[in-house]
Amino acid sequence: MIKREPKPLLITMGDPSGIGPEITWKAWEALRSHNDLTFAVLASPDVLKACAGPGQSIIIIDNPADAGAHFSDSLPVIPVDGQAARPGYPDVMHATAITQSIERAVSLCLSRQADGLITNPIAKSVLYEAGFSFPGHTEYLGSLCEGHDAPYAPGPVMMLAAPDAGQADFRVALTTIHIAISTVPSALTQRAVMAAAQTALGALRIDFGIEDPRLAVCGLNPHAGENNALGNEETDVINPVCAHLRDQGHLITDALPADTLFHKDARSTYDGVLAMYHDQGLIPVKMLDFHKGVNITLGLPIVRTSPDHGTAFNIAGQGVARADSLIEAIRTARRIADCRYG
Repeated sequence: MIKREPKPLLITMGDPSGIGPEITWKAWEALRSHNDLTFAVLASPDVLKACAGPGQSIIIIDNPADAGAHFSDSLPVIPVDGQAARPGYPDVMHATAITQSIERAVSLCLSRQADGLITNPIAKSVLYEAGFSFPGHTEYLGSLCEGHDAPYAPGPVMMLAAPDAGQADFRVALTTIHIAISTVPSALTQRAVMAAAQTALGALRIDFGIEDPRLAVCGLNPHAGENNALGNEETDVINPVCAHLRDQGHLITDALPADTLFHKDARSTYDGVLAMYHDQGLIPVKMLDFHKGVNITLGLPIVRTSPDHGTAFNIAGQGVARADSLIEAIRTARRIADCRYG
């Protein structure tokens, strides 16, 4: 069989007042000799030129396919209208360029001109001021991909992953995402848990190449409800879904106490975890490897990853931002694309 020629990846601008431009340059420097990790950036050229270091240059391209010819020498940029930013000082004037970068990148991925999308961090407060109506990146990407079929149960579902020393990557998918903790119990319907579990299982199989994935499931309450003494979401909502999926042949647990699910020995017993709410899943990932955690959106018709951190306005422009998470997000996007597209 002839191996498929990989297509470039795309990186969005993110908020230009944050660390996105700086870590993009650092990621390019680290990966410029890796032909399999070629990427282009959708950004205002002025934003990237403003923070280029000695010997760093951009090359303007129109087509992602042109990125590979220049990647080792210059950072390929697909231009987006915008202005140079003042590091550390977010401004609503950049909102249009931020969203145009995302929309154009999604369009190029949907038309299969690129293998995947890595999004630099955005500041939702800046976008909200400009009328942005989505809770976050994940929900926005889901809207942009509406009408296009995903290769498995549709999302979007957020997954966080981190390198796990000596083991496979540690992966945690979330049933609920950006909602108040007080609303989580009412949001945990059987339909919601089923949708998240099916999407996570599909992603483990298709995007991560695990033939028979093992999914561990967190309970919502302490001790997974302690036989209904501490809550009944486990017996009334979560466990019936898990039983139904086991009847279909899936390797999935009932709700387990979250406080005993993330230590090293436990991590060797599953390929992924389904957490019930945001911090339940993100805290263990960030404890395991704060600097290399990756945000992955499951159930989209495109491959999307992101560094697992924010805009870091407080250190923007100081040259101290670490690109570890962005570099890992690029590597993860390439691995998923290779699994998904062959």
